[in-house]
Amino acid sequence: MNKKETLYPILLAVSLVHLINDSLQAVIPASYPILRDTLGLSYTQLGVITFILYFSSSVMQPVVGMYSDKRPSPLLLPIGMAIALLGMLCLAVSPGYLAVLGSVILVGAASAMFHPEGARIAYLAAGNRRGLAQSIFQVGGNTGSALAPVMTALIFYPFGQLGALWFTLVAAIGVVIQLKLAGWYRGYLSDSGRKIESKVNQHTDKGHWKHVRLAVGIIILIVFLRSWYGAGLSNYFVFYLMEKFRISIPEAQWYIFVYVGAGIAGTFLGGPLSDRIGRKRVILLSLLGASPFAILLPYANELWAYPLLFILGLVNHSSFSVTVVYVQELVPGQVGTVSGLITGLAFGMGAIGAVAIGGLIDLTDLTLVILCSSFLPLFGILGLLLPSDSKNRDRPQRAEVGQ
Repeated sequence: MNKKETLYPILLAVSLVHLINDSLQAVIPASYPILRDTLGLSYTQLGVITFILYFSSSVMQPVVGMYSDKRPSPLLLPIGMAIALLGMLCLAVSPGYLAVLGSVILVGAASAMFHPEGARIAYLAAGNRRGLAQSIFQVGGNTGSALAPVMTALIFYPFGQLGALWFTLVAAIGVVIQLKLAGWYRGYLSDSGRKIESKVNQHTDKGHWKHVRLAVGIIILIVFLRSWYGAGLSNYFVFYLMEKFRISIPEAQWYIFVYVGAGIAGTFLGGPLSDRIGRKRVILLSLLGASPFAILLPYANELWAYPLLFILGLVNHSSFSVTVVYVQELVPGQVGTVSGLITGLAFGMGAIGAVAIGGLIDLTDLTLVILCSSFLPLFGILGLLLPSDSKNRDRPQRAEVGQ
């Protein structure tokens, strides 16, 4: 294979697995309205479940990434999906809050095992179109997340908690695909003409490392704040809609589906756009561009909430894959580690915000908390501090010559 060739069949396969993985993870928040009623859970407890889900799937990701940077492990892919299958089975029969938490830990751990290696496969198959490749990969995940409100309306609402059993079949399909991908990955690693970039950065100067630390720190903070806002919108805005418009659970879920559905398009468009105009510009356009729509959203009526959510999802998610590629190009020799940091740790840190939002709703008022959280996207102004990414895009290309 030519190093610049983009392997679309591999990208589509890993994107499909990403869809399955994240749809299984989305089962958890999709079940919140049902779990709240059947198990009598509070908003704070729902926030803790969200925290456990993201904590278990995020803290482990950089660890898995560091391990796989040194010892790439194709078998982590199917093993992780098998663990997710077990998590779905346990969720369906969980009799109480603690059992639900145990199921969530299994699903989160499975996700942590998938994401660093999945991102590496997308990176290896990207050729010279990394933005597009990462968008294809991330679109799969966003599509899986977008299914959450549909799951609530079509599965959990009519079937209750036992509806989770349907997703054991989805996980089984994921195991089969993961085995195929693991075979390709193993073949790639065994090719003596290819080496995972584990030593690329040994000769990098100290000035570059200052540049790297600054950029990575800012990106982590930006992704944290973005995921904090996303956690509040995805998990609690549905209750705000139900209270404000006096609508049912299925009706409210369609509003959230519009948001996450538009996010799929935004994620796909952001990557190739960043290949053309630069990573930093897309990050700034995404975060600051979403701010006015986020601020207006709580004041919208039943009709205008739909277009506002669509525009907000489209703009806000356009930086989803770009932040990953930005950092991958800063540290090309540690693709698994940095992918774990951005898609795992930084994103998962937003779960802390989910706990805070749930607790604040219990202590104060749902409407007040929704209004306050709508200003979070304004922190995207921190993106102005990011170094220009033009040199970063050149540096990995030179580093790969010796690959």
